[in-house]
Amino acid sequence: MKKRIVTLGEVLLRLSTPSHYRFIKSNTFESEYGGAEANVAVSLAMMGCSTAHVTALPENDLGIVAKKSLQFHGVDTSYVYHDAGRMGLYFVENGSMQRSSKIIYDRFDSVFAQYDFANLDWEKIFEGADWFHWTGITPAISASAAAVCKEAILAAGKMNIKISADINYRRNLWQYGKSPLEVMPELIEPSHLIIAGLTDFENCMGIESNDFEAACMQAKARCPNLHYVSTTSRKSVSASHNKLKGKLWNGTELIKTKSYQMTHIVDRIGGGDAFMAGLIYGLLHFEDQEAINFALAASVLKHSIPGDANLVTLEEVKQLLSGENIGKLLR
Repeated sequence: MKKRIVTLGEVLLRLSTPSHYRFIKSNTFESEYGGAEANVAVSLAMMGCSTAHVTALPENDLGIVAKKSLQFHGVDTSYVYHDAGRMGLYFVENGSMQRSSKIIYDRFDSVFAQYDFANLDWEKIFEGADWFHWTGITPAISASAAAVCKEAILAAGKMNIKISADINYRRNLWQYGKSPLEVMPELIEPSHLIIAGLTDFENCMGIESNDFEAACMQAKARCPNLHYVSTTSRKSVSASHNKLKGKLWNGTELIKTKSYQMTHIVDRIGGGDAFMAGLIYGLLHFEDQEAINFALAASVLKHSIPGDANLVTLEEVKQLLSGENIGKLLR
């Protein structure tokens, strides 16, 4: 039986300069839709899982197309709602060589930020679900988004559904009068898996440490449900050449992957979401070492794909792990 994963979060319209054009030069933008949690849902759907995404979109053509883009990739949109208001945007200028990429966000006061998600039937939404995924972006957007995120987490916990969170700290998003330390700890506490770096630990949990494993132990002491903590380590040689490896702490040991050399990167945006999706899939199907290896391989492949979502199949990830068909022309 297919595993079912539910995600919650805002979907944005991404506008990218073509190729590696600069903002000041480009007269056109390439458009598509994505968001941290929706990217996870799309990636898992591509791997053969059953996924559903909960969000709110504008009741205009942009909202309709955004919903259809999720449907196209196999994501259940039964819990995508529409209302008056604007679509959140972000603009991308892809860097190359020693020139860094740039992102400009324009998401203030979006439909998702203002939508009243009251009276959602979470028992129905989570019916048959194995996993619920959220990120630290959602509770940072607005008080109402934080409230629905908390509601979903508590409902998933009551139904014994595994919960994961990429608690990524985004300083510029916290603008509605609450700090991360006032909101995030109680959301993280019921989670089964979190992705967090040392900065995330400090800003979202008040854990100050220079050692990842020590920070994981402190997080576990505060969150008894926490079984796994993961992160990636990235070394940027240039915008086009990165080295990437993964770590997974399982409560008793720190498991590491090999390091991948990624040269001629096409698009690194969404690499973390691809890693998250790969880790969810891996922990649902494999042992710990194989799970973290799978997650990193999925993320590596995302760096070869334009756009937010990791449009790779389960077989393609497995082939990278086994060293098959790497860079070949497949006919």
